Amino acid sequence: VQLQASGGGLVQAGGSLRLSCAASGDIVRNNHMGWYRQAPGKQRELVAHIFTDGSPNYRDFVKGRFTISRDNASKVLYLQMNSLKPEDAAVYYCNVIPPIKIGKGWGQRDYWGQGTLVTVSS
Repeated sequence: VQLQASGGGLVQAGGSLRLSCAASGDIVRNNHMGWYRQAPGKQRELVAHIFTDGSPNYRDFVKGRFTISRDNASKVLYLQMNSLKPEDAAVYYCNVIPPIKIGKGWGQRDYWGQGTLVTVSS
C-alpha cells in the first residue's frame, strides 16, 4: 500500500493550489476516497471526499472553494483549492474512507502515507 500526496507549497491568502494523490494499485479507482488535513496541534480532519461514482462531498468550511476529483485512468486523486485562507494551512493527506488499516490485533493502526504541506500567508 502506498499513498503519496504532492502539490503543496507556500501561497498567499486568496491564492490557489492543486494537490495530487498517487496511490498504488487500484486504490483510487475502487474506493471511496478523501482528503484529510492536520494543522499543528489539531486533530486530523476530513476535508472532502468522493464516492466511486464521482459524487463529491465537502465540509462546510471548504465548500465553494475546494474541488475534489479523481482520474481513474491515471489512478490519481486531486484537490483543487481556491481562495485559500490562513486557516487552511496544514499537512494534507489522501486516504480511503475509512482509512486503510495496517498491522494486526493491538498493533493495528491507520495507515497514513506521505502528506503535503500547505502554507498560507496572510
